[in-house]
Amino acid sequence: MTLPDNLEADYGSDPDDSNDKPRSYVPSTNVPFTDLPIPEPVLRAIADLGFERCTPIQAKCLPESLHGYDVAGQAQTGTGKTAAFLITIFKELLETDRQHSNAPRAAIIAPTRELALQIASDAEELGRYLDFRTVAVFGGMDWEKQARQIEGVVDIVVGTPGRMMDYMRRKLLDLRYVQIVVIDEADRMFDMGFVDDIRFILSHCASDRQTMLFSATLSFDVMRLAQKYMHEPVEIRIEPEQVTAANVEQVLYHVSERDKLPLLLWVLEEEKPKKALIFINTKRAGEWLQFKLYHNGWESEYMSGDIAQAKRLRLVKDFKAGKIEVLVATDVAARGLHVDDVDLVVNFDLPMDPEDYVHRIGRTGRAGKKGKAVALADEGLVVHLPPIEKYIGVKVPSSIPTADMYLEDLSPSFRDTVLLKRKKPVRKGRR
Repeated sequence: MTLPDNLEADYGSDPDDSNDKPRSYVPSTNVPFTDLPIPEPVLRAIADLGFERCTPIQAKCLPESLHGYDVAGQAQTGTGKTAAFLITIFKELLETDRQHSNAPRAAIIAPTRELALQIASDAEELGRYLDFRTVAVFGGMDWEKQARQIEGVVDIVVGTPGRMMDYMRRKLLDLRYVQIVVIDEADRMFDMGFVDDIRFILSHCASDRQTMLFSATLSFDVMRLAQKYMHEPVEIRIEPEQVTAANVEQVLYHVSERDKLPLLLWVLEEEKPKKALIFINTKRAGEWLQFKLYHNGWESEYMSGDIAQAKRLRLVKDFKAGKIEVLVATDVAARGLHVDDVDLVVNFDLPMDPEDYVHRIGRTGRAGKKGKAVALADEGLVVHLPPIEKYIGVKVPSSIPTADMYLEDLSPSFRDTVLLKRKKPVRKGRR
C-alpha cells in the first residue's frame, strides 16, 4: 500500500469520523518506509494509516530530503508529495532544538485555502504521536481569530501567500527562525499571480533553512525561482505513467449549448449518482445550473471561490455525508476537494486549460474505485477539445445524442425568479 497526498483530505469533516481505507490509489515502489531514516513515532503513524511502501516521489525524494538536501520535485497531485515533505519536516524538528521561544520552525506555502487545510489535516494524522503544533492561516476566515492562533508556540505554519505575508508585515508572523520551508504547487502559484508574494516570504526566512519545492511541472520560471532561493536543489522528476486514471470511464457528447441542460438531466437520470460533481467555467453559469437542477428534483448546491469559508466547509461536509446529490463547482472552488466516493463527474463546460480537465475527472475513480466522467462539448467550447486530447494522449470516446436523450426542463425561469427576488416590496401609504 502507498501513502497518498490526502491522508485525510477531509476539511470540514467530523474529526471523529474514521476510515481505514486509503484515500487515493497510487502505485507503490519496492521501497519500504522502514528502510529510510524516518523517526519511530512517524513510522508508527504511517503503519497506523495502513501504509508500507513509498510512492515513486517518496522513494526518490525522501533519501535526499531526510539528509537535509534541498529538493525541487515534479509530481502531480495525489502522488504522495505531501507525505514526503511532512515526514522530512517531522524528522528535522525532532532531531534539532528550537531556535526561538515561539516562532514557527517550519513553513508550508500553499496556493489555496483548501490545500492549506488539507495539509494541516495531514500533519495532524502523520504527527499523531508527536507534540507539534500546526496552525493554518488563509484568507476568507476571521483575521483576528487566525492572528490569535499564531500567538504563542507554533511549530508548523501552513498558509496561503497573501495571508502569511499580511501577518508578516504586521509583525505577527516571524519566519526568521524557520528550519525548513515548503512551496507546494509552485506552478499554480505562478498561474494565480503569487510569485511576488512567494519571493517576499522566502526573502524573510532564515537563510540557512532547508527548502523543498513541488510542482506539476518544473518549468523555466519555477526552476528560476528554485535556483534563486534554494541551495543547489536536487531535481526529481516523476512523469505520470498516464495522465488520466485508467479506472475512469470517459464519455463525451457533442451537443448544442441550448440542449446541454436537457442532456445533463438525462445523464443524471441514467447514471443515478449518489454523489456527482458538475464543473462549470463561470460563476453565473453555476448559479443558473444549480437553480435548474434543484427545480428538476436534484438535491444540489453551488460552490464558487468567492463564497464564505464557513459555507464552503458546510457544503463539503454535507456533500460527503450524502445530503447533497449534485455539487456544481468552479475549478477554484473544487481545488482541495477530496471525496473518495464521487460516482460521476460532468464537464458541463469544457475547460480552457487541459490540466483542469485532468484535475476535474480525477475527482472520481479514487481509492481504486471505478468512476465515470462525462463531457458536454457545445459549439462554443468544443475548440478546447483537441488540446485536451493532445494533453491526455488519447481521444475521448464521443457521440451525438439521440432525441430520446433529452429530458424536459421542468424548472421555472431563472431570470424571472431572480428579478422577482430583487423586486423591493411596494411600500403602502397611509389611508
